[in-house]
Amino acid sequence: MQARRAARLVIDTGIHSKKWSFDEAFTFMIENTGMTEYDVQGEVSRSIVWPGQECSYYVGYLKILELRQRMQKALGDKFDIKAFHDLVLGGGPVPLAVLEQEVNDYLAVSQ
Repeated sequence: MQARRAARLVIDTGIHSKKWSFDEAFTFMIENTGMTEYDVQGEVSRSIVWPGQECSYYVGYLKILELRQRMQKALGDKFDIKAFHDLVLGGGPVPLAVLEQEVNDYLAVSQ
């Protein structure tokens, strides 16, 4: 999955910054992911119509991992992955700064 995520970042950048064609992005994904041609067509098509989606997705992914590690470190044996998931998902789609503040608030009352 990490290889696929990395390839998605490459084609997003390739398409929108380097002006890659569909075929160039398609070939890159085929050569670097092991995905089926059908799946690659969908990935490339999505990247073409949704600039920056892959980058923003990955930034969010990294922030959520960071926040989980922060909670695990702060709470130690009290850390509850279900409570973390409830916290992250419970507020719906929020900016990362808001999510980080929610985690900080949770930690302030949980320690």
